[in-house]
Amino acid sequence: MTARLDALDRALFDRIAAAPLHGTATWLRTLSRAADHGLLWTGTAAVLGAVGGRTGRRAALRGLGSLALASTTANTVAKHATRRPRPLLDPVPQVRRLLRQPVTTSFPSGHSASAAAFATGVAIESPLLGAAVAPLAAAVALSRVYTGAHYPGDVLAGTALGAAAAAATLHWWPRSCDAPPPAAPARRPAPALPQGRGLSVVVNAGSGNGSPVAPGPEDTAETLRTLLPEADVRVCGPEDDLAKMLTEAADRAARAGGALGVCGGDGSVNLAAALAVERTLPLAVFPGGTLNHFALDLGAATHQDTAEAVQDGSAVGVDLALATDDSARRVFVNTFSLGLYPELVRRREKLEKRIGKWPALAVAAATLLPTAEPVTVHADGRTHRLWLLFAGNGAYEPAGVTPTHRAALADGQLDVRVVDGSAPLARTRLVAALLTGTLHRSRVYRTTRLRALHLDSLGDATRMAVDGESVPARGALHLSKAHAALTVYRPRSAQSVPPAAPNH
Repeated sequence: MTARLDALDRALFDRIAAAPLHGTATWLRTLSRAADHGLLWTGTAAVLGAVGGRTGRRAALRGLGSLALASTTANTVAKHATRRPRPLLDPVPQVRRLLRQPVTTSFPSGHSASAAAFATGVAIESPLLGAAVAPLAAAVALSRVYTGAHYPGDVLAGTALGAAAAAATLHWWPRSCDAPPPAAPARRPAPALPQGRGLSVVVNAGSGNGSPVAPGPEDTAETLRTLLPEADVRVCGPEDDLAKMLTEAADRAARAGGALGVCGGDGSVNLAAALAVERTLPLAVFPGGTLNHFALDLGAATHQDTAEAVQDGSAVGVDLALATDDSARRVFVNTFSLGLYPELVRRREKLEKRIGKWPALAVAAATLLPTAEPVTVHADGRTHRLWLLFAGNGAYEPAGVTPTHRAALADGQLDVRVVDGSAPLARTRLVAALLTGTLHRSRVYRTTRLRALHLDSLGDATRMAVDGESVPARGALHLSKAHAALTVYRPRSAQSVPPAAPNH
């Protein structure tokens, strides 16, 4: 049977080699070469991230993650297992052949695996964007046979492998549309600000994906001024101090009896939330970062959503989490972590201004993971070695190390997750669980829900991450919740509970 399939595959290759596809020889060869080392798909991902909004960024990230998984499987596992020789080039016209012939074995086609993985990954997040990318992926797959680099069977196997790799990413990262809507917190009185009167907004120019073709901070500020013409909207540029500008904005809002607004990522929201609570101001969050977790959990996916809530006076009370060590008390609206992640963030931040956020994250992970060691902390008179201590401001889903959405914004709980570094073969078990998407069932992983958590000493842990920002840490650590401490504008369409009874 195998011999018959092989003979059929070779015969089909010969027929395609003899087929006169007029006008395609040059561009198919060029396209095949452009896909070398994933360069074509990296460029496509950059375009999707720049012009596709949050959906485009998620699609680009899943596409690249799928590509990495498929390429690794095809080129380091499958090719070495089969060792099929490349086709003979005699039937292929010279004009079609690649200028530089591949030297690896033939089965499966790595280019086809990468193309199918990227296209399928994009389609998982957005069928429309996936449909736009699919013809390009199909052309890359065709080019591998047309140029004589692969047999048709190699391409079909690579395509199947790539699609399977993209589907496998759902174990690590669920689709955004799979997330149930968060439970609505109780409504909270907040001033209605017609036309944005009394609202003071800071737009952080350092947030977002950094693409040169994405809307710039000045464009974003102009959009907000159009939506809320009486609001005070200012841009925090690269040379400005964001904390200082937010403080001044909070002071202006307090004098006007209005509200503080922020347009940026979760780190910017973190700073604004602390100031809003300190001055008893409502907060208006305009999404302006890469992923905008807090804004999306609020149901404010667009600037217009938040603008409508501000003008309606539609607001809710949400929890604020606190991380207190010997040096400072810091708030977090989303997540806290200790262990590998803060160091990963620190390394990424050093590189991202030069090469971009996501490439910087990949480089940081590649240099950190092979040599990293668990941190040692002390609690209840015992010493613990941890790869990761995660605490979410509210219960997060899914389980594992990729929490993406919250079930509630004011549940009074910390979602605590720990990856143990003291178990036998802890590093190997951790990597295996991560690669198979089974960390939530691994014995090195533990999870619980608490109202507070205390560590007697941070030991050799010197950094922690709050809302994705790496900061110094020392001494003892206490994590706690300030229940419904933050008043934040939320669109009425995202609320499903009756107003809270007024206090008399």
